[in-house]
Amino acid sequence: MASNTLSTGEDAPFAGSRHIEALAGFCAGLRLRDLPARVVQRTRLHLLDTLGAMLAGTCSAEFRIARNLAPAAGRALLLGSAREVSPRDAALVNGVAAHVFELDDCGGCDHTGAVILPAMLAAMAEADTPVRGEDFLCAVVAGYEVGRRVLDASGGYGVHNGAGWHSTGTCGPLAAAAAVARLRGYDAEATRQAISLATSFSSGLWAFIHDGSQAKKIHAGRAAEGGLLAADLVRAGISGPGRVFDPVWGGFFECFVQGQGEVSALSRDLGADWMIERASLKPYAACRGAHSAVDAVADLLAETGQSPAAIRAIDLRLSPFLMDMCGTARLDTLAGAQMSLGYALAALVTFGQVGLAQYSAAMRNDDRINALLPLIRFHPDAAMDQMSEPEVTLTFADGTQHTAMVPRATGSTERPMPEADIQDKFRQLARMALPAERVAGVAQLVLGIDDLADCRDLPRLLSTDGPEPPVFR
Repeated sequence: MASNTLSTGEDAPFAGSRHIEALAGFCAGLRLRDLPARVVQRTRLHLLDTLGAMLAGTCSAEFRIARNLAPAAGRALLLGSAREVSPRDAALVNGVAAHVFELDDCGGCDHTGAVILPAMLAAMAEADTPVRGEDFLCAVVAGYEVGRRVLDASGGYGVHNGAGWHSTGTCGPLAAAAAVARLRGYDAEATRQAISLATSFSSGLWAFIHDGSQAKKIHAGRAAEGGLLAADLVRAGISGPGRVFDPVWGGFFECFVQGQGEVSALSRDLGADWMIERASLKPYAACRGAHSAVDAVADLLAETGQSPAAIRAIDLRLSPFLMDMCGTARLDTLAGAQMSLGYALAALVTFGQVGLAQYSAAMRNDDRINALLPLIRFHPDAAMDQMSEPEVTLTFADGTQHTAMVPRATGSTERPMPEADIQDKFRQLARMALPAERVAGVAQLVLGIDDLADCRDLPRLLSTDGPEPPVFR
């Protein structure tokens, strides 16, 4: 029943098995000395950024709902509180917090940080021996390696997500399993087993896009929980499917992308092409599909010196894929607004920013937003590549028109966020859940984490028994 469309890079029915063995061996053997200095610093910043998103996410309705379903029995802390639950419940609930406000990084599995970090923090709750900071950092890198490489082997974001799967939920459990395996010091074979077993916990559909459902907000948490569970089961003696990455009936690529993709991407250029450098940080509290257009509008306003008030029309030529994903304005829910490209542009023009505050119910219902949305016009172009960024044209009151397209949004390797901005974003988000002095302590720990002899104190720094902040809506 195997498809003939999966490219193995070699004419062999067991090619997938060999590539996943190479990837698992690489992750298991990863040491701090193997990482270029730029990758070490990049990893620290992504770790800090994800923690900020997680802490802010504890102020969401979705986090509070998931938290209330978790029995208060265990050793793992829930962020922003002093409540202890089981490690797998902590991975799920804290994973919801990490992704709920669309402020976590993207471009990995897709949302790798929001998947691996909750699983790793939960796994540390059961660690009875010191967890060295350098091992923690290497585990983060391993998670990014596996998450993105599995997605690339699935044909990339366009193919995998275009088939209707949300790759955070489908590829994410494998990333979380790899991160936990490296954190615990699994050997190459146990790491391979954990990654392979995690495929049985892969799930997550794009059906949420049609009505602003909150389902997307749960996917990262379920992926974190699934990855931790896979690592736990392998440690207890359960095996993973040995041929799940081969072109066989029931294989990962056969099921999710009907055999499309290139399995050699699992191990291509290991140690040279670092997947965390493919990931992007998010300066805007919106789906990543909106970010390049936000940058384009901001660039045009800066270049022309025109006032936002002078805009008379915003026209976007975009791919049908992006139109389906972000082309509808559903502002009745926070989840719907954050998936709206039109709202992101309207927020920028109206408020000058596209941060979390601009997605509050009061701002979503601002009369100026309602007046501006009809001026934002979408022109899907079937000739555009599925993953192309939109071309934005502004028409001003004086009749002039200016067009721009930003190929890589702010936060990417090509257009990086300044480190000062990343740290400022962390502070603003973390202060939604923790006192300022605790926030400073977390930042200090994370930015020097590779020098720590034991980082098991990190979850405690992310918790508090102070008064609970209000829910952000």
